Amino acid sequence: MLFNRIVEKLGDAVERHSITANNLNPEITGVASVDSAKAGTISYVEGGKFAAMVSQTAASALILPLDESLIIAATERGLAWVATKQPRLLFAKAIALFYQPFQPGPGIHPTAVIDPSVVLGKDVSIASHVVIQPGVTIGDRACIHPNVVIYPDVEIGDRTILHANCTIHERAKIGADCVIHSGAVIGAEGFGFVPTPQGIFKMEQSGRTVLEDRVEVGCNSAIDRPAVGETIIKRNTKLDNMVHIAHGCEVGENCFMAAQVGLAGGVKVGRGVMLGGQVGVANNAKIGDGAIATAQTGIPSDIAPGAIVSSSPAVPNKLYLKVSAIYKRLPEMYRILKKLQKKLDLD
Repeated sequence: MLFNRIVEKLGDAVERHSITANNLNPEITGVASVDSAKAGTISYVEGGKFAAMVSQTAASALILPLDESLIIAATERGLAWVATKQPRLLFAKAIALFYQPFQPGPGIHPTAVIDPSVVLGKDVSIASHVVIQPGVTIGDRACIHPNVVIYPDVEIGDRTILHANCTIHERAKIGADCVIHSGAVIGAEGFGFVPTPQGIFKMEQSGRTVLEDRVEVGCNSAIDRPAVGETIIKRNTKLDNMVHIAHGCEVGENCFMAAQVGLAGGVKVGRGVMLGGQVGVANNAKIGDGAIATAQTGIPSDIAPGAIVSSSPAVPNKLYLKVSAIYKRLPEMYRILKKLQKKLDLD
């Protein structure tokens, strides 16, 4: 694909480009990272941290930030370039020009087991050894990969993709354009038990799990249904691999959760929250809109909207950074303290 055609397809996000500046219009055959790029590929540089790569990369074209020094460096090397406020986003769009995930065509594999009561939309793809139980509704152009099991009375929206070996439990509702990755389990029983003098009594989990439109759930993640009511993941939220959302949680729109995040029961997460890897949140805690928790943060109680927290138990990130700087100096400080103690004893 010629570079000028790529610029056209990337659209209004391109704020400046080199086509009129130096009339370069190379053939672009793919995308690559800036440090491993070859001739014929397009890559990106996000900021000053990677500025040196502009003079080193073998890429034929670059997506740059609106940084005049980087634009000049690329121009002097004879590279084609586009400039934008969001280079990484534009690079993501460029990848989509050259790569689309595998998606089989419509049709039902003869080994699939589908109850007669199931309602299928138009152009649905159902692969081998899928099991779909009674009362299920599946939307138009949904894609169900091999070995998926769908329990009774599940609703699945248009164009949703269920990858191999995921399991959707009874009464779950999954919206349109969702992606459930391999091994994920949606709507299984929450961890509900009541201790008694006679032993542990099991509390049946009669609620359901709801995923709104454009939710993505990573491999081997689990979103549990509650004893009553709903566990809800709101639209456009993205969960990484091995995330656990316990019974009765509510996660707001446009949230990100990295691998191994765990939410205990009844947690409420606001809009636009970002949780780093291995963050743990205690029962019934509330996390305000736009809050950020860095990796391995332990959250025992409520977090204010917009707060950035770290450590366990969670403290403000700025305080954590100061404490971390002091922590590295503790051996030195200890030696000084011992010397002072010895001197005072001598005096």
